[in-house]
Amino acid sequence: MTKLEQLQSIIDSSNNIVFFGGAGVSTESGIPDFRSVDGLYNQKYDYPPEEILSHTFFMRKCEEFYRFYKDKMLELDIEPNAAHKKLAELEKAGKLKAVVTQNIDGLHQKAGSKKVYELHGTVHKNYCMSCGKFFGAKYVKESDGVPRCDRCSGIVKPDVVLYEEGLDDRTVRGAVNAIANAEVLIIAGTSLTVYPAAGMVRYFSGKHLVLINRDPTPMDSAADLVLHDKVGEVLGQLKVNK
Repeated sequence: MTKLEQLQSIIDSSNNIVFFGGAGVSTESGIPDFRSVDGLYNQKYDYPPEEILSHTFFMRKCEEFYRFYKDKMLELDIEPNAAHKKLAELEKAGKLKAVVTQNIDGLHQKAGSKKVYELHGTVHKNYCMSCGKFFGAKYVKESDGVPRCDRCSGIVKPDVVLYEEGLDDRTVRGAVNAIANAEVLIIAGTSLTVYPAAGMVRYFSGKHLVLINRDPTPMDSAADLVLHDKVGEVLGQLKVNK
């Protein structure tokens, strides 16, 4: 039995699957994983991405933050790939109970997934730091320089978790609960090195742990099934049998 056939068998036999995904889920849609990118950023920006995407940097150099953010994080024309679509299909069939994602691109929802825990927030929600009014991603993308509230002129901040900021408690509780109660946990497209998100997978005590990632991860030895491949290529080949 091939690894893909083993994965198909695991999915066929369960109606309580949770998917935990990272940047590698969206790279096949054309969204770059900035950790694996070479010196392109350094040629164009004066600071490394990790510094730009920090709370301190946002507060001190907001214009420079938005120059990077609009250029590299707001990919609004990107479409879901085979992985996003298959997960939405599995949820519709009653097999997948939740998606827990470290991504902020909203592609799971765009593909049709309903139960999505966005650990690091989303580019599609932005709020005025002064009056709290919410704005969509298009408003931010099309604004000149730092986006300002059309009601009170306050600075509009993306509802994404920057470095130095904590995760949303309610989202974390929902994600941990889903993982803890899952029969099958599929971890994909993540190196499992970004905490606290990566630590959540330790709440899983179900039947099958599946890992799909191009490179080895710290949890490969603990998994029942490991596929070192692209996430979309693997999930795209699966059949959804109700």
